Amino acid sequence: MSECCTSLPTVASTCKKHRCPVNGKMYTRVSEKTLLHQIKEPWTWTHKKQAYYFCDDPTCDVVYFGQDDTVIDKMGIKTKIGIDTGLQDSLICYCFSISYKEAIAKPELKQFVIDKTNAERQGRLKAEAVSPR
Repeated sequence: MSECCTSLPTVASTCKKHRCPVNGKMYTRVSEKTLLHQIKEPWTWTHKKQAYYFCDDPTCDVVYFGQDDTVIDKMGIKTKIGIDTGLQDSLICYCFSISYKEAIAKPELKQFVIDKTNAERQGRLKAEAVSPR
């Protein structure tokens, strides 16, 4: 493991993945902006200058965790995370409010999301503000 994953470097130099403090698996980094849009009462959240990560394990109570191993659990999130619940009405695309049920019923939605995600990567769409990832 590289040193950046074991110490607390500056946010700019942090790892893209970090180990969940509860289940021990590696997860991908998310923006602070994403966190602010997903947590309940973001005005009460204590901001720390560090990287944050998204735990997508449905059996883990953690949804987001910090580089310092602080956690935000499922109770601290506004909505049910679709990939965590597996429920038909849970959202699987937060950018466009697409539920699992809608995605199954309308296969064309997948290409729509792919196209818009590619556009966002090119800077034409800012989806990260509403996506839990």
